[in-house]
Amino acid sequence: MLDHLSIQCADVAAAATFYDAVLAPLGCGRVMEFGDVIGFGPPERPRFWIAPLEHAAQPSPSDRPPHIAFVAPDRRAVDAFYAAALATGAESLHAPKVWPEYHADYYGAFVRDPDGNNVEAVSHTPG
Repeated sequence: MLDHLSIQCADVAAAATFYDAVLAPLGCGRVMEFGDVIGFGPPERPRFWIAPLEHAAQPSPSDRPPHIAFVAPDRRAVDAFYAAALATGAESLHAPKVWPEYHADYYGAFVRDPDGNNVEAVSHTPG
């Protein structure tokens, strides 16, 4: 459905360090860079972009942060994503587990990136 997604970051260097760490276990990395704009994805092309904030306005505390879910090939990759995120100092929202309310094989972990976004890795394959 989506071709690519781009988010704006208050500190692109901090965001890049976070996404370098958490996307590596999912088989993705930096694919393109245009100054402060960085594209991540599988080797063939970027699918997720980070860029500097266009406006300095701070979001209201009542604003709901974006939720970004990355596909993991298996449950071990979800676990590795979560460990890599915590190693960068990310806040844990939900440790890796099965979420049967979504479906029987939904295995996901949720963390906050440096900009407060809710970032998830999810595998839909059986245990």
